[in-house]
Amino acid sequence: MRNFNELTITDAVVDRIKNTPDDRLKQISTSLIRHLHNFVRDVRLTEAEWAYAIDFLARTGKICDGNRQEFILLSDTLGVSMLVDAINHASPGTTESTVLGPFYVQNPPEYPLGADIRGALKGDPLYAHGRITSSDGRPLTNAIVDVWHSDKDGYYDVQHLDETGGLAGRARFRTDKDGLYRFWSIKPAAYPIPYDGPVGDMLQAQARHPWRPAHVHFMIEAPDHEKLTTHVFVDGDQYLDSDAVFGVKDSLVANFVRHDGGIAPDGQKLDDPFFTLEYDFRLKKR
Repeated sequence: MRNFNELTITDAVVDRIKNTPDDRLKQISTSLIRHLHNFVRDVRLTEAEWAYAIDFLARTGKICDGNRQEFILLSDTLGVSMLVDAINHASPGTTESTVLGPFYVQNPPEYPLGADIRGALKGDPLYAHGRITSSDGRPLTNAIVDVWHSDKDGYYDVQHLDETGGLAGRARFRTDKDGLYRFWSIKPAAYPIPYDGPVGDMLQAQARHPWRPAHVHFMIEAPDHEKLTTHVFVDGDQYLDSDAVFGVKDSLVANFVRHDGGIAPDGQKLDDPFFTLEYDFRLKKR
């Protein structure tokens, strides 16, 4: 098999992998080859454009480190992350999921319920609380709840650890016997995704903005239930309809209620303004 042209090369490559022992890998590889080859033929890709694409992917890999995942950012901004999410997490009657995002930290510090996790982050105090249940409404005791969010200027702790002195606005909790969670932090702000790398170059070339609406991340796990990765967005944010990573769903938009001082839901008295968020989550049973 030789002397391939643009009409014969695709079948030749597909034939070359016909003995792939893993059926799923063979299916994925075959589809990838056919779609990629069709794309190249469709746009009549030039050698210079293909070289640029390879360099773009190489630069994307080089900028990744322990605190930044540019490939996740690329997947998010191309809508692939949300497409995969939509395919894998359609579950009516339970809390909707959305993208993980590039700033999740494995095994965050664990705090007791009601703790203040703001650390060195500056912003208006926020008291967040709610209940976590199964799809049948049964409270989930000892569910693991990871939370993380930006500061008032739109930065995550891992983006300026020298200023925060460590992780902040990020924690893990375990629900009580009634499935309740609660914690103090600060109200997050809208922020631009990192745009000083290859993904930022792509957004600029496509005349797109890099902004995400303000939100709090939640990742929730409980035995015999599917893990939930989601956000709760601040209602009224100007970027809800143009989220750079396509992550907004109406059911995840909530009212962050402003209070001009007074008694908080946990009984604390505050003289300065603060916000409260009450949001319940329902997990899908396996």
